[in-house]
Amino acid sequence: MLIELKAADIRQEDKTILENVDFHVDENEFVYIIGKVGSGKSSLLKTLYAELPVKTGEASILGYDLRKLKRKRIPDLRRQLGIIFQDFQLLSDRTVAENLNFVLRSTGWKKKTERSNRIAEVLDMVGLPDKADRFPHELSGGEQQRISIARALLNTPKIILADEPTGNLDQETGKKIVAILREICEQGTAVVMVTHNLNLLQQYPGIVYRCEDGHIHEVTGEYNAPIELETSQPIAPLTD
Repeated sequence: MLIELKAADIRQEDKTILENVDFHVDENEFVYIIGKVGSGKSSLLKTLYAELPVKTGEASILGYDLRKLKRKRIPDLRRQLGIIFQDFQLLSDRTVAENLNFVLRSTGWKKKTERSNRIAEVLDMVGLPDKADRFPHELSGGEQQRISIARALLNTPKIILADEPTGNLDQETGKKIVAILREICEQGTAVVMVTHNLNLLQQYPGIVYRCEDGHIHEVTGEYNAPIELETSQPIAPLTD
């Protein structure tokens, strides 16, 4: 099991956001977290990458016990995760390649040739091999989100945590972003995605958890239709 929480409380400062959480993710699973604004979706993700502590119950991710994880070990955990944010969080004064190179250098890639090769690989994976020398402001919103996905893939994570990755995008662009994430999942990386776009759950079925009234429950049966994702067709390029 890649992620396993049992009877865990999710807290922010002195406030309990979610209580008695049972949540698990295994290899190759695509997991949605849905719920109203303020229901605890993002707090759950923050707990998984150790920004919020766990003080009750059991909580583990990639073999790390989140209740006992020391601060100095948090970077080790995060290097094994891919994290995607709604607002992209790209460095505006650096090119795409420089953004990605910064992450690689920060995570221990010492050889320039290896960094360059890996940057080319992840840009190709998200369909933007020709954008390495562009600055973020020269890209569309969909392209910027593709770059943030490429950044999340740099260290070949076993898990991607995506917090509203389609929230700032139009509907069609959002679908293409989820299609990329689904293809990544098909290749072996588990994906945990917070979303408010319930239409995606029908088009790209997965396991569904709902945060509501301080609790989280699996509600997969309420949303999933028996549709299989076709991965054989190439993803159409995004347009501005």
